[in-house]
Amino acid sequence: MSLMNTYPPHTTVFERGSGTELWDVEGRRYLDFLCGLAVTSLGHSHPAVAAAIAEQATTLQHVSNLFGTTVGPEVAATLCRLHGGEGSVFFANSGAEANECAIKIARKFGGRGRHNVITTYGSFHGRTLAALAATGQPSKHEPFQPVPEGFRHVALNDLAAMEAALDDTVAAVFIEPIQGEGGVNPGDAEWMLGVQQLCRERGALFMLDEVQTGMCRTGEWWGYQHYGIEPDVVPMAKALGNGMPIGACWAKGEAAEAFVPGDHGSTYGGQPLAAAAARAVLAVMEDIDAAGLARKQGERLREALLARDWVESVRGMGLLLGIELTEAARGERTAPQISAQLLDAGLVVNGITPTALRMAPPLTVSDEEIDEALEICDRIVGGAA
Repeated sequence: MSLMNTYPPHTTVFERGSGTELWDVEGRRYLDFLCGLAVTSLGHSHPAVAAAIAEQATTLQHVSNLFGTTVGPEVAATLCRLHGGEGSVFFANSGAEANECAIKIARKFGGRGRHNVITTYGSFHGRTLAALAATGQPSKHEPFQPVPEGFRHVALNDLAAMEAALDDTVAAVFIEPIQGEGGVNPGDAEWMLGVQQLCRERGALFMLDEVQTGMCRTGEWWGYQHYGIEPDVVPMAKALGNGMPIGACWAKGEAAEAFVPGDHGSTYGGQPLAAAAARAVLAVMEDIDAAGLARKQGERLREALLARDWVESVRGMGLLLGIELTEAARGERTAPQISAQLLDAGLVVNGITPTALRMAPPLTVSDEEIDEALEICDRIVGGAA
């Protein structure tokens, strides 16, 4: 096999996509309610994004960051505006790299001896070594021990545990508004506000990983906007390029001033092809009120799911939902096994825990596509109830 053994063997090979639809190499049609893990939020092969990439490919594909380009600064200015009008942006190629930038900002801000970063158990911040160490899933650390030191993990929504861990050796707290890979677990509003207050009182940076929750996915531009909080650092990626690899780390205040030339960099970060895709994505999202669509369609999907007898509960916000399945519906099956059966029936979701499915369809998903996806679920999931 020419590919490294990092993923299970592919039983389905996709050839093309359009909007919410995918087709495999055998011509079978699927509804994509996973979006490449919350990436293709405008749907597959969005014409404005495709056109922007094609035009940029015939104009300027790459120069190093030793020189300026016209596109990247435009995207950075838009992102700063969407975060309230201040701050600055570093461009990377992925969410893990955007998170690495945030971690390095924290360490530069705190200095040696005050370099610790607190994250939560169940969190997921990426596969690079520092992002993996930040991830609050010890089982993922084991194959790569010793992982970088300087990370502490506390329970999600436990303010007392956070207060106890946040001593004068801590540079930053780094949390997800909603744990994505950890099971679609939202932070409680009171806890989020409490964590921010602790950071302000103790001089630590308040950093929010919006790689999955950002870019309108939850029904606001940024997941933190549901909580009335103001972070110092926000890494983002996934939907920013709608499939073109690009990540970004926004910071304000002292955090934005932490780096000096030579502290950090990326050969491909913010290069013209990726930045052109991001510029088009941002323009389309603002034009169609993508956050409003996520709220509207997310509520429609949530209400329809809660009316099903095979659904125990639904958690999440907007169009990032975790569906807890009833024991009767699961039977002897796990949620990953059920997701494989749904794939065979033409619906792409994933089993995010042994008992829950994740749905993250395009923000442009139609009423008819929601109804079709639910009909498939009724047959495959509800059929065992």
